[in-house]
This record gives sequence, C-alpha cells and structure tokens, in this order.
Amino acid sequence: MKIYLKTTTQSLLTAIFFASIFISCANNQAKENAEKPNISEETKVDTTKQQPADAKTILARKEVPILCYHQIRNALASDSKRANDDIIAPDKFREHMKMLADSGYHSILPDQLYDYLVYGKQLPEKPIMITFDDTDEDQFTVGNSTLKKHGFKGVYFIMTVSIGRKGRINYMTKEQIKQLADEGNTIASHTYDHKNFAHFTDEDWKTQIDEPTKKLEQITGKKVEYFAYPYGVYKAANLPKLKEHGFKAAFILSTERNEDYPLYTIRRIVDPGRYSAKNLYNSINKSFNKTKPKS
Repeated sequence: MKIYLKTTTQSLLTAIFFASIFISCANNQAKENAEKPNISEETKVDTTKQQPADAKTILARKEVPILCYHQIRNALASDSKRANDDIIAPDKFREHMKMLADSGYHSILPDQLYDYLVYGKQLPEKPIMITFDDTDEDQFTVGNSTLKKHGFKGVYFIMTVSIGRKGRINYMTKEQIKQLADEGNTIASHTYDHKNFAHFTDEDWKTQIDEPTKKLEQITGKKVEYFAYPYGVYKAANLPKLKEHGFKAAFILSTERNEDYPLYTIRRIVDPGRYSAKNLYNSINKSFNKTKPKS
C-alpha cells in the first residue's frame, strides 16, 4: 500500500512538472507571435505608397508581347489586299492560340501590364496580351470562346458607333460586351467612329473620347482606362491629354514608342492571317525582347 501511494505521488509530481513546462512554452510562443508582424499584410503591395517609375525606367523594362486582331473570318474574293491584312481565318486563329498555350504563354490584362511598367510588379512567366480592335462580333463568337478554352483573357477595344450593327459584318451587342466584362476580360476604348487620333479637334475629345468612355462604363459597370489608336497612329502633342481624360495607358501598333510618354505608346503587332503558328512565334521573338522557346 505504501509503495502504491509513493508511486502515485511521484507520477502526479512528474505530470505537474511537465504541464508547467508546456504552459510556460505556450505562453512564450504566444508572446513571440504577438510581437511578430503580420507577414501577409507586410508583403502586400500597396501601389498608392510607391513612387511611380519615370519614362526612362519604363522604357528600359522588357517589353511584353502584345498581339492585335481585327476580323476572325474566312477571307472573301471581294476583300482588298489591305483588308486581308486584318483578317485571320477561325481555324488559323485557333491554331495560333493553341501554339501560345502549348508554348507556356500566360495572358495578362492592361492593369497587370501597367503595374509592371510603373511599379515593377512581377508578371507570370512568358506573359502575353491578346487584344481585339473594332468590335467585330466574331471576336466574341470565335475569339472569346477560343481564349476561354485555353484559360486566356482578352482586351477588347470597342468602337462605340458599331455596337449592335448588323450587315456584311456584324458587330457585338451591348449584351455581348457586358458578358465579356463580366467574365474578366478588359473592355477599352477605340474612339466613337475610328477617327484618326492625329486629326483630333477640340470637339473630338468629347465625341471620340469622353462620350464613348461614358457609354462603355454604362454597359459594363466598370471603369474604362485604356485606349487604342485607330490605325495605330498618334500625335505626340495630344498624348498628355489622354491622362487628363482618364486613361492610364494607350496602345499603338508596331511603330516606335514615344520616349516622353511610353505608357501612351505601348507597342502591339498584328497577327496576319497568312502566318503559320511557327511564323507567329518567330514574329513575337523578333518584334519584342527575346523570349525563350518551348523546351
């Protein structure tokens, strides 16, 4: 009986000893945790507190490949040579998108590009932007459906005079534009009726810029902050006004960027319908800073 009581007492004392050590360690750990900063909050990028890059820094950053498409349809005998430059057959478009996906490209949107250029924010590996000009309905029926198949998003530069028009060429409806926005694509401006930006008058800033922006924002319920120049043509003296009218960036075609306003002269290349997937891949590498081929 004495032996049993002695053993029980020793066990109890041992248990109390280890419990006290556990409680002490737990209290110390809690104190350490309380003193540690919240890592997720500390590493969160708040661009409102960052100094934006200057023009020279933006120009020095590696260019992101940006593709431009217009009509996604089979060419007709009546199409002019100039028109054929902006036409790509649906099968070829699908082939080109498959090549991009198979080669490891990841589509990005203008907000991501802006944060990269201005704040140095990281982009996914092998980024690419896929853009569409002029509001053609085949950009919705063929373009959007193909992009979704590969997990891509697109940028749709809308010419508002054409919304809902039917004819030899059909154009997107308000409902289709809204759906694109709701699915996470970017809706952007391409003027009212494709007027050459270099020929803008004072009145055009209202009819070609402000009113189309307002209309697109009413359709999508989202801000419109990006612009593509008709024909890819710009006038340097007008570039500062784009910022005044609410645009964060604007897109040309394959001409030289403006050294003073690189955000408003971001380069794109047209993907010609005559290109094979290999031609397009080589063109991307030639036109922009070199990218690595698929291993």
